[in-house]
Amino acid sequence: MKAVKANKEYVVTEENKAFYVKQGFDIIDEAGNLVAYGAGKTVPYDDHMKAVKEVERLQRLCAELQEEKSNLRKELETLKAEKKPAGKKAGE
Repeated sequence: MKAVKANKEYVVTEENKAFYVKQGFDIIDEAGNLVAYGAGKTVPYDDHMKAVKEVERLQRLCAELQEEKSNLRKELETLKAEKKPAGKKAGE
């Protein structure tokens, strides 16, 4: 594993991984996947508010789509009920 922060990169083991995380280093495995974020990171307020607004927009969109899905299911059930012939015998 590697501990990475700015232009610094150290090879770390499982035993000393926590030390580097506390120092603000990100831990990356051999495949390049992020294992742990370094402590003390912050996000600029503008970026945070953009993310909050995007989450709110997506939640509204999800609610609208759930409602549309529910309405379409009701419509489908109605159409299926209308399509079934009442009292028709097989072979006629």
